[in-house]
Amino acid sequence: MAGARQEAEGAARRASAEDGAARREGVADARRIVVKVGSSSLTTAAGGLDADRVDALVDVLAKHQDKEIVLVSSGAIAAGLAPLGLDRRPRDLARQQAAASVGQGLLVARYTASFARYGRRVGQVLLTSDDTSRRAHYRNAYRTLDQLLAMGAVPIVNENDTVATDEIRFGDNDRLAALVAHLVRADLLILLSDVDGLYDGDPATPGTSRIAEVTGPKDLEGISIGSAGKAGVGTGGMVTKVEAARIAAAAGIPVILTSTVHAADALAGGKTGTHFLRTGRRSADRLLWLAHASTPRGALVLDDGAVHAVLERKSSLLPAGISSVEGEFSAGDPVELRDAGGRAIARGVVNFDAREIPRLMGRSTRDLARELGPAYEREIVHRDDLVLLHH
Repeated sequence: MAGARQEAEGAARRASAEDGAARREGVADARRIVVKVGSSSLTTAAGGLDADRVDALVDVLAKHQDKEIVLVSSGAIAAGLAPLGLDRRPRDLARQQAAASVGQGLLVARYTASFARYGRRVGQVLLTSDDTSRRAHYRNAYRTLDQLLAMGAVPIVNENDTVATDEIRFGDNDRLAALVAHLVRADLLILLSDVDGLYDGDPATPGTSRIAEVTGPKDLEGISIGSAGKAGVGTGGMVTKVEAARIAAAAGIPVILTSTVHAADALAGGKTGTHFLRTGRRSADRLLWLAHASTPRGALVLDDGAVHAVLERKSSLLPAGISSVEGEFSAGDPVELRDAGGRAIARGVVNFDAREIPRLMGRSTRDLARELGPAYEREIVHRDDLVLLHH
């Protein structure tokens, strides 16, 4: 009986491997691809762009004329270190922003020259998470990126680090890449770094092995994920890459996590790196950005009835259900919605300034419209501008 069980388990493993091989082959068919590359793959440990590394990456990307590629590139801050006489990444925000200002121009200039060898144009697109969680800005960002691709250009995407505050600690663009993949409705996300995949322990420790495929969160249980890269010029590590892969996979986008030297194999659908399979369905809204990229400017505390309406009935938040207001925010800002116990249950884009809401709380929109005018006969947060965090 034990032999029969072992044989059955072996057959199941072989079937799973064959199934995984078929699914990995589908990666090669991806037409619109977001590729993210980290600072350590483009620069020296002392800072400054490594032209040979940039050219090597472009050599791989530019040869795929049949694919639409969006490149999310870190490296602006790192590229600006040496020109400003800095021997390491500064800790203070002002000098980070100064380095980004100098380095972003150098980074895009290098990409422009490198892609020009293949007759390819590039376009710089600087994004902030706050902008892209807003409806109009989200549509504008999509239209810009889509048009660049339609015209044969390669969008070079980065965070707008020169003006970003919280965004500058985004996770070395890993999460940004996952959200851009969702924004442009990509078929595939490739995360490139200095490690050739996700390992079941420290890759430098004997006996650890690379995980070839992740089908869902259970495959990652019990795995210790490191937090630092080798080169010391970026902010990301394996933690941010796995989180980015989870975000993309949950949005219906498969992910390949591998090293930059294996970029050609990844684009060709080879067995390099770690393949994160889709775990959710693709959607075409910006709520993923609201959930994973926005920084709440304040909070609204809801009564039990409003909590039930938001969570169970997927309703908009009305003035009658608000118990209190926290923080200073303006109409159009993202805010947290909390229950009476302080737990964040949702995040949404608010329609009123913080100072306006206290006089609206506990009242019906009909009464408010009668007293204050028709502009007040509306939701505090519309359900189309609201994403649930816990349910």
